[in-house]
Amino acid sequence: MDAAAAANGVKLMEAFMYRFHPRSAKVVEMVRAGVLGELKLITSGFTFRLGNSDNVRMRPEMGGGSLMDVGCYCVNVSRTIAGAEPVEVQAVAHQAPSGVDEQMIGTLRFEDGLLAQFDCALNMARRETCVVAGTDAYLTVPSAFLPGTDDVVIQVHGGRDGPTEHTVAGDDEYRLMVEHFADCVLNDGPLRYTAEEAARNMAVIEALYESARRGGEAVEVQP
Repeated sequence: MDAAAAANGVKLMEAFMYRFHPRSAKVVEMVRAGVLGELKLITSGFTFRLGNSDNVRMRPEMGGGSLMDVGCYCVNVSRTIAGAEPVEVQAVAHQAPSGVDEQMIGTLRFEDGLLAQFDCALNMARRETCVVAGTDAYLTVPSAFLPGTDDVVIQVHGGRDGPTEHTVAGDDEYRLMVEHFADCVLNDGPLRYTAEEAARNMAVIEALYESARRGGEAVEVQP
């Protein structure tokens, strides 16, 4: 796809809208600033209950399954916050009658020892969670991927005291994403997220699927 886009002089970007919300940038900023100490663990979850078995998400020939539909967000947020690529993954999945993964839990191991764990599902109550933990504190991100346009918070927990809340002004992440892409098209500017970045996310997803097929065996991520 990247080669085809380049050959035809068009822009190509993966539409992970959550990355354009101001809170997403604030989380990364706080982690990089050392608010949590040394980063040790990222956990995330994205689940919802799909009632229609004929839905495209349940069709393996159409790229269905929980990992490709919502788990890809968990993989992406883990890589984004880590600022690095995992070197090894493990995954266990439960398959729907159609053959897609309707539930999966996975672990990503990074070279510096950082771990990320996630779960995704098409058969559970709706959840959007992200917790980032370090040696000194941890932060929680409510409604992690679809926070809406109202003001939102980041909660930082440290010691025995209650959480400290950092309020971030809400915004429409879909509009921000489209405006960025449109600006790059109209003014031939650089995309914030390239097709190469999307390919790295897919490399992790493919390794997770391979691990699930092997019953949870550790699989190296191919660069």
